[in-house]
Amino acid sequence: MTISIDSSASVPGGANSVAVTRQSRFALDALTFFLADVQDGLGPYLAIYLTTMRRWPPSDVGIAMAAVVIGTLLAQLPAGAFIDATRRKRLAVTVAAGVVATCCVAMINFPQLPVIVVAQTLIGAAAAVLPPAVAGISLGLVGRKSFTRRKGRNEAFNHGGNVAAAILAGILGTYLGYAAIFYLVAGMAMASGISAMLIRENEIDHERARESASSQPAEGFSFLRSGQLLCFLAAMFLFHFANAAMLPLVGQKVSIGQADSAAALMSACIIVAQIVMVPVALAAAWGANRWSPKAVFVVAFAVLPIRGLLYTYSSNSAFLIAVQLLDGIGAGIYGVVGVLMVADLAKGTGRFNSALASMALVAGMGAAASNVAAGLIAESFGYNAAFNSLAIVSAAGLAWFHFAVSNQAGPLSDRRSAPQLRDPN
Repeated sequence: MTISIDSSASVPGGANSVAVTRQSRFALDALTFFLADVQDGLGPYLAIYLTTMRRWPPSDVGIAMAAVVIGTLLAQLPAGAFIDATRRKRLAVTVAAGVVATCCVAMINFPQLPVIVVAQTLIGAAAAVLPPAVAGISLGLVGRKSFTRRKGRNEAFNHGGNVAAAILAGILGTYLGYAAIFYLVAGMAMASGISAMLIRENEIDHERARESASSQPAEGFSFLRSGQLLCFLAAMFLFHFANAAMLPLVGQKVSIGQADSAAALMSACIIVAQIVMVPVALAAAWGANRWSPKAVFVVAFAVLPIRGLLYTYSSNSAFLIAVQLLDGIGAGIYGVVGVLMVADLAKGTGRFNSALASMALVAGMGAAASNVAAGLIAESFGYNAAFNSLAIVSAAGLAWFHFAVSNQAGPLSDRRSAPQLRDPN
């Protein structure tokens, strides 16, 4: 089955009447599935491996974990601008995935601090390329009017991949050792690179992929001075400041006195949230079209303070893992609606991928600040104080988002009036 490209999305000098084939559609599904465990690298599993198996002191583990954040922050805006400019988006994904795979293999075979820091920095830089590249490929394939549903589908496959990867990581880490987790991520990276190259290049409209109104190169970064965009970015900073440290804190809390089962417990925390994210991502795409992206995002903000307060009620592992279900609601909505709101704000600028990178940049800054602040509070006053602090930040973020961020009604109306396509995904 093929789908008809939305002719209204064609641009002067860049008309695209090429239909999207089943091969490209399924290859994009596979790409988002395999990228699930690649774009975040080894994540919390690396911290557990270095602490429990290599006996690294907390300060060295902190340096290793910070390196990936620094790499991402430094590369974020250049990566977005590069994706806006290049017509080799598939190759960019494949190269970035290859870097992640190589670094994973290097870290397990040479677990010295300099190697880990360099590898983590490169993984962070590679990860900065992946989200804008996949978003650009998706938008270039299906067009603006079908982008909401395509983004929901991407996120559903992505979260499904996260569930599969977390289950495999828990099993492999428990029965074969942590080295198997490193090779698992490397294998998924290679599979994602192959999937990207199976998407047919001639079906990607690169002008549409950057939200350009013409085939001319985009002008500078003046769009970053937009008051609406800045208010939205501030809200995203608060969202990630409140959210990012919750999972690591829960992982530390449930692992106290249970070092042998730490990997399995962390996998359980990730899996329950990812299972919820699959239907939430699909529902968020539907809700954004039915009401508005902002109305749906309010729900994501609203569950954060509830989640933070619930973590303080008990130290029981089963209860804490159950509360992680709420993480699936917030993260599932963010993955879909955050991108849609950026697309609305960047409409006609030709800088969609750069704007997306700016959102990822402030998200990374918020996440880094969250982990540092929550870690200090937890060390000085305990885990409950840290969770309460994050809950207060999330309540402030909800108020800011509700009153300061405007609803982009125009583009949403365009989507509502879009003609029905044979298969919008």
